Amino acid sequence: MADSNKFLVNYELTEHAKIRIIERKISLNWIQTTLSAPQRVEFDLKDPTLRHAFAVISECDNRVLRVIYNGTTTPNKIVSVYFDRKLRGKL
Repeated sequence: MADSNKFLVNYELTEHAKIRIIERKISLNWIQTTLSAPQRVEFDLKDPTLRHAFAVISECDNRVLRVIYNGTTTPNKIVSVYFDRKLRGKL
C-alpha cells in the first residue's frame, strides 16, 4: 500500500540498474521510497552528477538500500541499486 504522504519521483532505469534490481530482488516501491524520502543523500566521490540516496527498508530486515542516480537529468536516471552492508544499523 502506498503512503499518501510521500510524493512520486520520476526516474528512468539504466539497463545495469534493471539487471541489478532483478538479481537482487529489489522492489520498485523500495526505490521509490528511497528517492522520495531518503534518510541520507551523498554526492559521488568520482562523478559530480551522481547522488547516493539511502533508506532503511523495514520490510527487508532493516537493511539499508543505496540508490545511485544521476540528479542532473530529467527524469533522474538510476544507474545502480544495492543493499549496503556497511551501513546496516547505522542510519
